[in-house]
Formats: sequence, C-alpha cells, structure tokens
Amino acid sequence: MEFLLAAMKTSCDQRFKIRPHFFPMMARWLPVGLWLLALAHLAPAAQVTTPPAEYRDDQILLQPKAGINAAALQAFHYVQKSAVIGTFVNLGGLEIVRLPAGETVPGFIAKCEQSGLVEFAEPDYLIHAALAPNDPQYTNGTLWGLNNTGQSGGTADADIDAPEGWDVLTSASNIVVAVLDTGIRFTHEDLATNMWTNPNDGGHGFNAFSGTNNAGDDQGHGTLTAGVLGAAGNNGKGIVGVAWRVQMMSCKCLDANGNGSDATLIACIDYARTNCARIMNASLDSAGYSSAVSNAIYAARNDGIIFVASAGNNAADVDAVPRYPACYNIDNIVSVAATTRTDALWGSSNFGATNVDLAAPGRDITSTFFINDSFYLSVSGTSVAAPHVSGAMALMLAKYPAETHQQIIARVLNATDPLPALTGKCVTGGRMNLRKALSPPVQLTPLAGSLPFQFRVAAGPNRTCILEVSTNLTSWSPAFTNTTSAAGWFDYTDAASTNSPRRFFRAISAL
Repeated sequence: MEFLLAAMKTSCDQRFKIRPHFFPMMARWLPVGLWLLALAHLAPAAQVTTPPAEYRDDQILLQPKAGINAAALQAFHYVQKSAVIGTFVNLGGLEIVRLPAGETVPGFIAKCEQSGLVEFAEPDYLIHAALAPNDPQYTNGTLWGLNNTGQSGGTADADIDAPEGWDVLTSASNIVVAVLDTGIRFTHEDLATNMWTNPNDGGHGFNAFSGTNNAGDDQGHGTLTAGVLGAAGNNGKGIVGVAWRVQMMSCKCLDANGNGSDATLIACIDYARTNCARIMNASLDSAGYSSAVSNAIYAARNDGIIFVASAGNNAADVDAVPRYPACYNIDNIVSVAATTRTDALWGSSNFGATNVDLAAPGRDITSTFFINDSFYLSVSGTSVAAPHVSGAMALMLAKYPAETHQQIIARVLNATDPLPALTGKCVTGGRMNLRKALSPPVQLTPLAGSLPFQFRVAAGPNRTCILEVSTNLTSWSPAFTNTTSAAGWFDYTDAASTNSPRRFFRAISAL
C-alpha cells in the first residue's frame, strides 16, 4: 500500500497590471480524505492526534455482554455502589449508570471492563448544537456560503459547513492575516475590533503608494474581502466572517481605481512578512509573470506564510493561459475558484486542473463595504471566494500552531467536498469545507500484509466515516459506512481483495 500524495503543478510563464477580481510549486495536494492503493507498499502512517472529548463526569454508558446473568451485573453495581438510572431495552439493555461517589469516569470504566460482564463501557460524551452567531444577515439566510439550507433557490448544504466548523473553533485572534488589496475601512462596525494594530506607529497597515501607514480603503474592494474573511462574529451587527476573531492587516497595493503594479504588490508582501503576518490574501491578478513577485512570495514561503490567491474572473482555463499570482509554482500558494449557491462553478470563474486548488462560495456574497461604517454590499467573484479560504486557514493555524504551512494547506485541501461541477476543474475537485478541515483527519492504516486486505480507519471518537472504493481513481462507489468507537477507530476487511484487480480506497468523514 502507498499513499498517493500529490499532483505536480505546471510551471507558468508569461507581463503585468494587477486588478482586483470582482464582478464580471512545488507539490500540490491530494483531494478528499486519505487514499490508499491496495496491494502495493505502505509508507509509515502518521500518528493520529485528537483533542480531548468532553463528557459527563457523573455517569457513563454501559452495554451488558450478551447472555450474561442479569443478577451478576446487579451484584456488580451493588458492590461498586453504582446506580442504573436508565435502560434501553431495545438496544440490548444498554444502561445509563451513575458513578459511585468519589469515582472517576476512566477509573470506573476500567472496573467495568475488568468485570467481564460488559460488551463495552464508555463516557457519556457531551454534544452541542452547531454554534451560530446572532449577526442579522447570517440569521436571515443572506450568507448562504456559510450555511445553505436551500434558501433563495439554493441547494441545501452547498456551503462551507461554517456552523459545524464554528462548533469546533471560532477565534483566530492570535493570527495576523494581511489583506493585499485596496485597503480596509478600519472604522466599519463589523471590522474595527478585528483590525491589526502596528505596535510601533499605531497604524493598521501600509500604503505602498504613499509609503505611509494610511492604508484606508478608497475603492471598496479590500473592505469587501476583509468582511468575508473576518467580520466580527456574534456582535449583533451585519454579517459574520469565517473567522469571528482575527487580526487583519491592511496592505494597500491597489489604488482608487483598483489598479497596482508589481512594485506595490512586492512592497505590501515585504511589509506583511516583516510584521509577522501568517497568511496573505491576494484577491487580485495579472496576465504577466514576474520573477520579482515570485521571489517575494517565495521569501514569504520560507517564513512559513500561506499565500491565498483568487483564480480570476475570465472564465478561462489558467493551465492554458496562466494568471498571477495564482499560477506561480510555489507550494505556499493556494489558488481559489468560485462556486454558486447550487454548487456549480460560477460562470466567470477561472479554473485549472493543475493551477487552481479548490473552490469556495463566490456568487452573490454579502460583505462589508467602504461607503460608511454600517454599509454592506452583495458581490460576485473569486475575490470573495479567496477570503473564505483565508479565514479557514487562520482558524487552522490557531488550532494547529505547531504545523508547517504545507501541513495546514494539506488539511484544508484534503477536507474539500467533491463536486461533479469541479471534476477536472481544480486539483481537489472540491469546495472548501470548514468543519472537515477543523476535525481530526481520517487515517487509513493496513493491519496485515496478507489477503484478505484489512485496514483500520481512525478519525477521532464517534465520527461516522464512509469508505469508498474504486478500481480506476475516477469512479467511486460506497463500500462501507460505520461510526468510530470511543477510542476513535474501526476495522474493515475487504473480502473482495482475494479475487479482484487492485482496488483503491478513500475515507470521507460524514457529520
């Protein structure tokens, strides 16, 4: 068995006027899940780590072993001074058991298992409703890209699963994201609390045209991208960004007409890099290849900075006609196409099986605007698709602070939702899914070297996983669905492997 790791990105070659996208490498990464190639050789599997799950400290769930003497189990509870406070007769007598005074959940579970009377004993894990903010344009369904229930002619779940992701994490307050754009309206009601402040001069960024910290927005595009990325969440105002709390650095490389040059872009990249940005969002593009810009992005790459770029709005295949910076061959660049509320590729979005990595919502996206401190506007473009990904990357960096830029990018790209409309249109063939990215990865590990083929699926406790099988890596069919145990795994045996051609497996985590 071997992991299929990456598809190489083609080199891009071509000169340059930067424009924002809106209105009409090294290695790239594997699509959804972790793929295994059966009947070959296996690379060592990485250790799966999961955050500790919360559970009640006063009770557990206990499944009696089939066929045991009920009196024996009653006697066990009498001796231990535990109490059965509920029984599910239709589930084999599953019991809710109150712990004895002074007992811990792990300690009592160990005693239950040692008794030989139980099939399993496990914590009573806490569950929560998916966290939802009180921002008006989220609650009224306007922000379909975050939570799509089918409103306004959309397709239910054609979204990034934001509320499910927010149940894991909402804040990236320690992460600085540089918005390379027309500037940001610092005083907007939904942005002011999430602006980065330079400790040396009190400014909120850099203006490459004036060489000062006066990086306010005089065109509107930068304020739009900032709102999608990091509008304050749960403040009862306007909208909510993908990251409820984050530090946004305004790097003005585009003027009042939305234009800039290599020099202004490089100046902003250098400023962001010098001032400890972890992510750069570049919702802009050009037809010109620049060695100087490529070198600036590569220098940021060497500092571990992720560079998220919009793919462009030319309805073009950028594998054939590259756009920059999305098509520079550097492994810290994540190129983003745009999808609609029905999970179609937006008609004006650029695409590319090699040079575009994934898609995110980009049609009819409502965000903050620069006219005044409480103004909002609905727009379309890959410019508003890219900051969905930048916001997700910020949350990923907050959750996994020790990981490299390659690891963070791989987590996001491996967690996309595959879509028919994106097949052959981007590297992953999928749209971003925040909940999957923030959840522990699904890990497949072979258990034996002989037939029939067996492997273990590890994904964290109590997660439902769908195993899919293919013989050609193109057509996939469901093979098995199961929920992991409290320990976080289940085993699968592929009986067909004894008399079939080689078979590929992938695992997808389902909510």
